[in-house]
Amino acid sequence: MAGEPVASGARRRLRIGNKTFDLSKRVLVIGILNITPDSFSDGGRFLDPDAALGRALRMEAEGADIIDIGGESTRPNSAPVTLDDELRRVVPVIEAIRRHSDIPISIDTTKASVARAAVDAGADMLNDISGLVFDPGMLNVLRNNKLPAIIMHCK
Repeated sequence: MAGEPVASGARRRLRIGNKTFDLSKRVLVIGILNITPDSFSDGGRFLDPDAALGRALRMEAEGADIIDIGGESTRPNSAPVTLDDELRRVVPVIEAIRRHSDIPISIDTTKASVARAAVDAGADMLNDISGLVFDPGMLNVLRNNKLPAIIMHCK
């Protein structure tokens, strides 16, 4: 089942999408792809889906195991993003990456509607900085899609 660790002797395996990672051999590298105009790391260079696709494919070629896509900035004092804006940012990028690569894609969102649309577009896992508390529907998205998740918290 996707997202479930599988014990294999002394080895730990994790399946994300159609890839299985042996966690006993090395750590995984997650490439962060912010699709926001106010990104702390890239200043909005990847708002265009073609630019975002190019960056994702470069990160994969450079050794990223997973691409984490976010459409809403979580830096301090950042402005909230509407559901429609977040969907417009992330869904076309996920679809484009999926057409060109089978690399696991993580959706970085606190909104269940965005998570569902991202999974429908090809995302394989969830990254929720709210600890699954900002949107009560998020747990159902995880459960219904059997997604592995990165669950964090914020103040």
